[in-house]
Amino acid sequence: MTRYGLDTLPTNNQNACMGRVGPRFRIGYCTSGLQGHRLGDALRLLSDLGYRGVFLTLDVHHLDPFAPDLQGRVAHTRAMLEALDLVPVVETGARFVLDTSRKHWPNLLSVEGAERREALLRTAIDVARDLGSPCVSMWSGENADGLPEAEAREKLRGAVERLLEHAGAANIDLAFEPEPGMFIERIDQFLSLREDLGNPARLKLSLDCGHLLVTGEGEPHDVVREQRELLACVAIEDMRRGVHEHIPFGEGDLELAPLVDALTEIAFEGVVAVELGRHSHEGPHQAERSKDILSALGVPFGKP
Repeated sequence: MTRYGLDTLPTNNQNACMGRVGPRFRIGYCTSGLQGHRLGDALRLLSDLGYRGVFLTLDVHHLDPFAPDLQGRVAHTRAMLEALDLVPVVETGARFVLDTSRKHWPNLLSVEGAERREALLRTAIDVARDLGSPCVSMWSGENADGLPEAEAREKLRGAVERLLEHAGAANIDLAFEPEPGMFIERIDQFLSLREDLGNPARLKLSLDCGHLLVTGEGEPHDVVREQRELLACVAIEDMRRGVHEHIPFGEGDLELAPLVDALTEIAFEGVVAVELGRHSHEGPHQAERSKDILSALGVPFGKP
């Protein structure tokens, strides 16, 4: 369902004439949507389009955390990011980076291999520190081994507690993403976990707005306002209600204009990134199309 048309949206100049205060966030794009590009080419493409941030997924083709000379490659990537004025968020949702045959496995709840996921997240924290990223986006994983809920909760709590200690030493925030189908899939579950840990300041929220349409826990623009104090980073894309599939703007049920208004109202200053991980085959087109749609809503691209 298309919720808007480009011909009906106000332009940046119209916004200025109407006296609206513009967004303060940095608009970004996820490298998971540019998997056919070398990382340097992907970053230059985004910069040329005027994007000002990037969700950088550590993956086999983009800053592989297990390939040789990670430290050197991170230093080179940081130099590129700074030259292109792109603020990175380190994202850890690579599908097969730990297991070549099973998506997102092992995870923090796995009976076997959970320590490998935790080690990867510690590496991601170190990479974030060295890239100049403010946070690492992570999730719980699903409880595929069928642990009793109390045991799964305690296992996750312990892992996050250890990761928070590592993140604190690195001066990095952990941005926890509730994900449909995972053990922590709703914001209230994340808030409960956070409370169990004593509401640590460095445990924040990585909010994927499309996921809210899947879980049905609230309209994205309302949730943004409700969770403004905990937001570390935000992913945006269209989605149909009840269907966990990232799709381009205008093809689902996301009300984009109210979402941009909410992010503007709360003066969010982090990275808000378009996430279209299944559209790498047309990544440049989708990045440009997303820019056109968001620009028409007053989202600033290019240098301020």
